[in-house]
Amino acid sequence: MLYQFLLNYVDFFGFLNVFKYITFRTGLSLFTSLIIVLLIGEPFIKFFSNNKILDPIRDDGPENHIVKKIGTPTMGGVIILFGLLVSVLLWGNLSNISILFCIYITISFGLLGALDDYKKIKLNNSSGISFKSKLLSQIFIAIIGISFFVYFVEYQEINNLYFPFFKNLVINLGWFFIPFSVFIIIGSSNAVNLTDGLDGLATVPVILVAACFAFISYITGNIVFSDYLQIPYIEGTGEISIFCGAIIGSCLGFLWFNAPPAKIFMGDTGSLALGGSLGTIGIITKHEIVLAITGGLFVLEAVSVMVQVISFKLTGKRIFKMAPIHHHFEKKGWPESTVVIRFWIISIILAMIGLATLKLR
Repeated sequence: MLYQFLLNYVDFFGFLNVFKYITFRTGLSLFTSLIIVLLIGEPFIKFFSNNKILDPIRDDGPENHIVKKIGTPTMGGVIILFGLLVSVLLWGNLSNISILFCIYITISFGLLGALDDYKKIKLNNSSGISFKSKLLSQIFIAIIGISFFVYFVEYQEINNLYFPFFKNLVINLGWFFIPFSVFIIIGSSNAVNLTDGLDGLATVPVILVAACFAFISYITGNIVFSDYLQIPYIEGTGEISIFCGAIIGSCLGFLWFNAPPAKIFMGDTGSLALGGSLGTIGIITKHEIVLAITGGLFVLEAVSVMVQVISFKLTGKRIFKMAPIHHHFEKKGWPESTVVIRFWIISIILAMIGLATLKLR
């Protein structure tokens, strides 16, 4: 809103031309969301603590969690989403369909996560909304969002699936693009949700993936850079950099309070929304496979749960001591900080591999 307001006065004040640059507004978006989260963090934590908005700890989880994490406020995703959305509304181009698509998924999945968190707090257990209800809600939200996006977008190759490391390997998904996109959004959302089990574990990988896609969306929306790197050019996609900048800033601010020992957890309010928004960005930029690479840690966490469930149902045996896999290493005796930092290192490596795919084609 502020960006579009300032553009009205460009003819009178030449220095306002700087707001036309996506890189400048991305920086503003990052710092705006960072400052907002840092300013409202402590008051929100105090409010949540006073009103007993506390995270119900799993009874079957690592023993030290019951001692160390009990009484920690949850629903910190409210802080993240507030900083993110205010920043995007200030500096983003709200006439851009891609930005609107990201905002829709973020708000919708955030509200679903908030309902899940509320139910956990009210019932004082870690169950929340049933898996079936949550999944059906996610599918419904994602179908509506992707259907409107496909209807309004003018990019003719929107149905294409591009493969990294190859110049000309492209598959036209046709109408299968919609269920494929729904799968990407829901899978990304739930994968981040599963990863959010230790202090700061999900926050830093989200920052890394958002940073990668701030760059990817910028070059995808730039006809010169996209042609040089031989990736699909999509007009208007550069605006997603502003959204990615807002994710980075809000998550950096939240990490100030979420760093071990965490003062607050993001809860499903934050993890479902952030994961869904990353999946949406991957779809918009036509880098869904690169998203799976840069967000490989989230994929690993989700796969560990699926493997555990399938193994137990088929054989009655568990492959891991506990799923998701970060709890497996805790059960093996790794300190929480060791698990978190080593998983961060894995995320950094995967992010670099994901960016390398832009050149290796």
